[in-house]
Amino acid sequence: MLQKKSLSILALLFVLLVFIVGVTVGRTTASESNNPKTPNPNTLNSDWKSREIRRFPAAEAVQGVAVDGEFFYAIANRQIGKYRKNDGQRIDGWKDTKDGEFIHLNSGFVRDGQLICSHSNFPGVPMFSSVEIFDTSTMKHVSSYSLGMGPGSLTWIAEREELRYACFANYASKTSGTPGHDSTFTQVLCYDKQWRSVGGYGFPKELVKLFHPSSSSGGCFGAGGFLYITGHDAKELYVLDFPKSGSIFRWIAVIPVPISGQAFAWDPTNETILYGIDRKTKEVIVVEITIPPKN
Repeated sequence: MLQKKSLSILALLFVLLVFIVGVTVGRTTASESNNPKTPNPNTLNSDWKSREIRRFPAAEAVQGVAVDGEFFYAIANRQIGKYRKNDGQRIDGWKDTKDGEFIHLNSGFVRDGQLICSHSNFPGVPMFSSVEIFDTSTMKHVSSYSLGMGPGSLTWIAEREELRYACFANYASKTSGTPGHDSTFTQVLCYDKQWRSVGGYGFPKELVKLFHPSSSSGGCFGAGGFLYITGHDAKELYVLDFPKSGSIFRWIAVIPVPISGQAFAWDPTNETILYGIDRKTKEVIVVEITIPPKN
């Protein structure tokens, strides 16, 4: 009788063990499906290279830089400098008045003679953001579009075809950011030309760890149709692509670069040339990016 009871207990234990293993495997599989693994940054495509071409001193090189065919525009919180690309000579600029309403310009890009800048009330909370537009010929502020209270602080806008992709950053900081929202809450929302929200994407968790405790400070589409982004201060450029399904960008490559995070811009006259900044030295840096051929 005792032997039969022992066998019954062993059988029950075996069934219970099989059940626990099955549940664990199921949960693991579901977790991996919902959170696809991102390759180790050290194993990502290493065929992407960068080479510094030259540097220009620019007092406004604090938040980022924008560029068009003839000029680059160094951007600080409340001022912008316009410089010639060929010799770095400052020829014009804009500066907010002492009692003006600008708080934190983050980045910009040039389209049709306008410098379109991302602006926020960082480090204030709740986070409010706006799009501020300047005439590049006169360097006058010509219009503003308020995005109101958003899911983060607007750091950059990238245009592709008929859509605008806007990054709303969140920070793991006691002095800035929404309480309870760290860098993982950073997201890219998609808008149409009338600023109506039509979708959105997130960044891979392993990539967000590289931003922490800050967030993505620069982003724009470039060669190959990829989205290129930077963090806050790391000397790296991250290459992303749209997912085949789901809402998380695919992480393609890490490119070591001489710029220190922040907002950057591709030269519209040469798709391999990038303009970035070093905020510590207040310099605009011109970089050549080697893009590997498609397989």
